[in-house]
Amino acid sequence: MLSQKKICILGSGNMGEALVSGMTSSGASRPEDLICTDVRTEKLAAMRERYGVRTSEDNNAAVQASDIVIYATKPQILASVLRETAPSLDLSKLVISIAAGVPLAAIESCLNKELRLIRVMPNIAASVKMAATAIAAGTHVQKDDVQLAKAIFDSVGRCVFIKENELMDAITGLSGSGPAYIFLIIDALADAGVKMGLARQDALALSAQTVLGAAKLLQETGEHPGQLKDRVTSPGGTAIAGLHTLEKGGLRTTLINAVEAATRRSKELGEMMIQSFAEE
Repeated sequence: MLSQKKICILGSGNMGEALVSGMTSSGASRPEDLICTDVRTEKLAAMRERYGVRTSEDNNAAVQASDIVIYATKPQILASVLRETAPSLDLSKLVISIAAGVPLAAIESCLNKELRLIRVMPNIAASVKMAATAIAAGTHVQKDDVQLAKAIFDSVGRCVFIKENELMDAITGLSGSGPAYIFLIIDALADAGVKMGLARQDALALSAQTVLGAAKLLQETGEHPGQLKDRVTSPGGTAIAGLHTLEKGGLRTTLINAVEAATRRSKELGEMMIQSFAEE
């Protein structure tokens, strides 16, 4: 679907490079169809050598030469990059922002022009092509634009389309912040293994593989997690004893509260971003 589409990625940091790696290794895009920009000349040289992509230090030139423009900059500098490139943006281009915590309303207020605008929320696992990504569309997005965005971000994981832009705060609280919750759980499981006598390295390896394997089983079987849980537990066995302790400790409630708190904080930061972009 991305064949012959010229794509520029403004910002070649961790997420920008993850996208280049995903699109080129999966065959979703040809290296010669990708243009990467960055303020660091050494980073651009590394991108050319590693992936065979085109590079530029001129954001406007990169935008003008592209059909799809991906803003992969840090949120703090997104407004200035948007204003810098605004003269080169129009409805002929699909514009995608992956800047964390920046709502579509903030981008629209900054540019003040009609654009085919999409906001995407991937997470840190994009660097290993296992991201959980949500896509939300602006008012002027065309029929195939969401599919183009999905084709890009499916190359670094799995995507869902969110019809209501307001739900992106919930996405931030769940999958955007979610890796941090899982890292804490893995660390705690490893600590438990050490307490029971396992070597730290072994406990950590087993904990990480257990989480990875459980998630893979859930995805591949399509079964409800409750059904899979029941398959692991036998009458009077070890798993049900452990589950009883987790329920008694409020693990389920604590995780729900964590997602709720992160969602509220995302909304607060988004409102601050809207005000900041409008004032700049």
